[in-house]
Amino acid sequence: MKRLALFASGNGTNVQQIAEYFAGHDEIMVDCVIYNRKDAFVATRAKEMGIPAFYHPKSDFFESDVVLRQLQERKIDYIILAGFLLLVPQNLIEAFPNRIVNIHPALLPSYGGKGMYGHHVHEAVIANREQESGITIHIVDPLFDNGRTLFQARYRLAPDETADTLAAQIHLLEKEHFPKVIEQFVMGEL
Repeated sequence: MKRLALFASGNGTNVQQIAEYFAGHDEIMVDCVIYNRKDAFVATRAKEMGIPAFYHPKSDFFESDVVLRQLQERKIDYIILAGFLLLVPQNLIEAFPNRIVNIHPALLPSYGGKGMYGHHVHEAVIANREQESGITIHIVDPLFDNGRTLFQARYRLAPDETADTLAAQIHLLEKEHFPKVIEQFVMGEL
């Protein structure tokens, strides 16, 4: 059984979709949720789904090996970033080489990097009058939104698209593709 740790910082809608997708899976399980904002609603979602959730302040990621030791103790195979807004520290990248996966709400390399997350991305896409946007699922390396691309899905913007309507369309792409791409990657099909 391959064990996933889901990292999140906020509401946890992607966490819930991933956990529901893998519930009862024969070869992959969501072992735990790690979150870095004390008030993150993802903790409530995890509790309601019966998934252990652990809060860690930023210092646990960057000033100690607390998070790494916890992942090792829980025998985690893959880390999935599902709305996690911190740069992944080097000790985790080294301990999980090519086994940390992120989703980004744009077609990387466009609209990636520090500060480009969530609504900031959609507002930039609209402000630049782009014709399309989408999602990118990629391997995490030491830089924001930089690792090898595993999958992209595109969305053609409507003439009257707003940041809010674009966000809703991107969320549908995430829901449709993220769990399946994780499964394909973990099963060695990508």
